[in-house]
Amino acid sequence: MPHRVVVVGGGFGGLNAVRALRRARDVRVTLIDRHNYHLFQPLLYQVATAALSPANIASPLRHVLRRQRNVDVVLGNVVDLDPVARTVQLEDRTLVPYDSLVLAAGTVNNYFGHDAEWSAVAPGLKSVEEAVAIRQRLLLAFERAECEEDPVVRKAWLTFVIVGAGPTGVEMSGAIAEIARDVLRREYRHFDPASARILLVEGLERVLPTYDEESSFHARKQLERLGVEIITGRLLSEVAPDHVIVDGGEKEPTRIECRNVIWGAGVKGHPLANVVAERYQAELDRMRRVVVDESCAVPGYPNVFVIGDLACYRDEQWSTELPLPGVAQVALQQGRYVGREIRKRLEVESRGRVYTPPTFRYKDHGSMAVIGRGRAVAEVGSVHFYGFAAWVAWLFVHVLWLVGFGNRVVVLFQWASSYLTLNRSARIITGEPDLSLTPVRSRHDKLAPGDPHANPDVNHSLLGEDAAEELAPPPPTKPVEAADATESERRVETREPAAASSHSGDVPS
Repeated sequence: MPHRVVVVGGGFGGLNAVRALRRARDVRVTLIDRHNYHLFQPLLYQVATAALSPANIASPLRHVLRRQRNVDVVLGNVVDLDPVARTVQLEDRTLVPYDSLVLAAGTVNNYFGHDAEWSAVAPGLKSVEEAVAIRQRLLLAFERAECEEDPVVRKAWLTFVIVGAGPTGVEMSGAIAEIARDVLRREYRHFDPASARILLVEGLERVLPTYDEESSFHARKQLERLGVEIITGRLLSEVAPDHVIVDGGEKEPTRIECRNVIWGAGVKGHPLANVVAERYQAELDRMRRVVVDESCAVPGYPNVFVIGDLACYRDEQWSTELPLPGVAQVALQQGRYVGREIRKRLEVESRGRVYTPPTFRYKDHGSMAVIGRGRAVAEVGSVHFYGFAAWVAWLFVHVLWLVGFGNRVVVLFQWASSYLTLNRSARIITGEPDLSLTPVRSRHDKLAPGDPHANPDVNHSLLGEDAAEELAPPPPTKPVEAADATESERRVETREPAAASSHSGDVPS
């Protein structure tokens, strides 16, 4: 009977663990994920800012693993684990048995105790669905500003608050600033998109707090050149649909009127971490991640591994104080390590020996954050560089990491087009957006009587010319003689209700 390896999560960690087992003898791998695709999360912000489409940064798992014959891909959601029976339970109550288990479920947004109130108002950036929702809000904000005549309300629509000045927050704020300043220039008739206000709020004292101080300084300068307002050393105390309140610390709290808040202030372990803690008596850190040993295994369970963002792993050679960061390189390396060690352990134990795995060591290949077109910061070992050179390095690395040759070609083409034309090809509003808050401009009232566009209650852009003519107000009637008044009034009374019903029932508002 083959050794059964179950991998939960098709991200960087899970996918690389599966790939590392492609040459393993007598091994059967089952990859379980809630989605049927592998997502390149570092580029999610480009979907949210309309630079790329979701398909550009996602690859179907079955296609990626089509040549690896020892893999089964299962679309499912893991809800429970049984360490005694060694089974994984899916949401539909299917039980998947395992001999070795690899958990790479990732993280979710952390609203620090305000999940119920803030999550609907301030979406994060952890999934394709969230990225598309942010894109919708971003583009709709400009559309609503175009129709709004109240300058105070318009200013609120054009105020964007990004919470958290880590790489996600820095990249989002820079991208939104470029959209407002360059991409949308000359596209709106009743306001200047460049008047948009972008605020980046960080609780610590500088942007990119995990980077070197010099890199943080250069990142801040590049953001300020784009017009981003940076608030550091302050936290949000309230997030509402029409405003946020920034805690002042020693100062008075500040209320900011805004209709768009994007969350990038932190993450916590996937809810599966709670199941691991309960079933395997594992320890969780303050970010709800599973604390693992030097082989990325749950203490006391050498055949159960937790990797990537879901794991709290301390590598003293990397840092004596902090666990490894939740970045793609950590997950990728841990996935390769775990897959390789499972294979080695099976080979050694098949010869009757006891296998002791080596300690996992993280190799830091550097950190990069893009700020805008031709703007970035990069740290590779002791070498730090900024501006255009860092931006080119960022492009090269991210294209190299993309899964699938087709995705690499498409993304390169999109980036080249965007760089040369300042356009963002994915700038579309899909689905059924809520247009109830988009007012009709009162300028329609100033049109001449009889003009089919004089009625502000009718959206004539949705109607043909014939329908617009039918809805036009009737021409004024001529004065009538007293003898004919009774008959004329009767004709008017029978005509007016019909006209009213056409406006109220048959025309979309």
